[in-house]
Amino acid sequence: MSKLSTTADDILACARKLIIAGGYNGFSYADIAEVVGIRKASIHHHFPSKVDLVKALVIGYRQATEEGLRNLEQGIPDAVEQLRAYVQYWKTCIGDASAPFCVCALLASELPILPDEVALEVRSYFRYLSGWLASVLERGVQQKLVSLRNEPQVEAEAFMATVHGAMLSARAYGDAGIFGLIMDPQLERLSAKS
Repeated sequence: MSKLSTTADDILACARKLIIAGGYNGFSYADIAEVVGIRKASIHHHFPSKVDLVKALVIGYRQATEEGLRNLEQGIPDAVEQLRAYVQYWKTCIGDASAPFCVCALLASELPILPDEVALEVRSYFRYLSGWLASVLERGVQQKLVSLRNEPQVEAEAFMATVHGAMLSARAYGDAGIFGLIMDPQLERLSAKS
């Protein structure tokens, strides 16, 4: 990997942590320069504006999510186990603080103040995740593993909102276990075996 891409990756990783800690307006290029150990001009070289930086971050986040979910589907054919693995991913990330909050969920809470280009990418992430969840739920119904009270898309939106709300509760209480306390019953509710 070249130095340029490593520097850009370091900038993006730092921006992600700073956004999770304080939101879109909670950091500046000066903050990133200090953490990464580079000059602000170097950040501007890779990302001319904060909009460019956060837009690239969200696009990369969505692409990583898409790849992760494709890998999950290839490794786990059972729809309920796919949902369980998705929830377990977040349990682990919240528990070890490697990713204590979904960066897109945090940015979604700031949509009224986000630049249009960033807001568009955040909405795109949510549309993708909702579509994936709906497809998993539909597949689960076909596999006779999932029981739904509503249409798959409605259930997908509710599940996604519960995941993000559980993240918020875990953060509010300062207790990573709250996430599982909320999500485990949701998985049970969807399981046709309950």
